[in-house]
Amino acid sequence: MIADLALRWVVTVLFALSAVECTYALLGSRGRPGAAVSQLLHLAMAIAMMVMAWPRGAELPTLGPMYFFLAAAVWFLAGLLRSGTTQGRVVDGYHAAMMLAMAWMYAAMNGNVLARQPETVAAGGHEMHAMHMGAHGGTAMAMEHVSVQPLWIPTINWLLTIGFVIAAAVWLHRYFAARHRAETPPFSHFGTLCRAMMAAGMAIMFGVML
Repeated sequence: MIADLALRWVVTVLFALSAVECTYALLGSRGRPGAAVSQLLHLAMAIAMMVMAWPRGAELPTLGPMYFFLAAAVWFLAGLLRSGTTQGRVVDGYHAAMMLAMAWMYAAMNGNVLARQPETVAAGGHEMHAMHMGAHGGTAMAMEHVSVQPLWIPTINWLLTIGFVIAAAVWLHRYFAARHRAETPPFSHFGTLCRAMMAAGMAIMFGVML
C-alpha cells in the first residue's frame, strides 16, 4: 500500500513495537478478561497495519477485517458506557474511533463498499492515438469509462490524517509528562509511547491514501 520502501519500514517498525507492547500488556492482564480483550484487539490492529503496509498485504481480502474492526469499535463503545471516569471514557472513545478508522480504511481499499462515480474520459497511453474516421472524414477520440472517488472520501481521509497527527502529539505529550512527573525509568510508560506510535502510523497510512 505504501510505495516508498523507507516509509514502509517506518510504519512496520512503529506497529511492530506497538504489537510487542500489546503482547506484554496482554500477558499482564490475567484475571481481567475485559483488559485482555482490549489488548487482543490492539494487537490485531497492530499486526493488520504491519501487513497492510506491504504490497502483498494490501491484496488480501478486506471485507472480513472491515467487519472485525467494526465489532472492535462496538466493544470499545461499550467500554465507554461502562467507564466510571471521564478519562476512561475519553480513552475508550479514542480507541473506538481508531477501530472505526481501521474499518474505514478496509472499506476504502475494497473499492466496492464505498460508492464510486462513473466518469467518461479519453483513453490514455497509445490508445490516445487510435482514431477512426467518421462518415465525413472527421475523427473521434476513443473514450472509456473509469471510476472516480467521490469528493467526500478524500475529505474524510484528510480529517483522519490530521486527527491522528494530533493524537500522536497528545500521546507523546502524555508520555513525557508522566515521565517528568514520576521520574520513572524510560520504559515504565512504554504503553503510552506505543499509543503515540500507533497514532503516528495511522496518520502515515491515511496520508498515503490522499
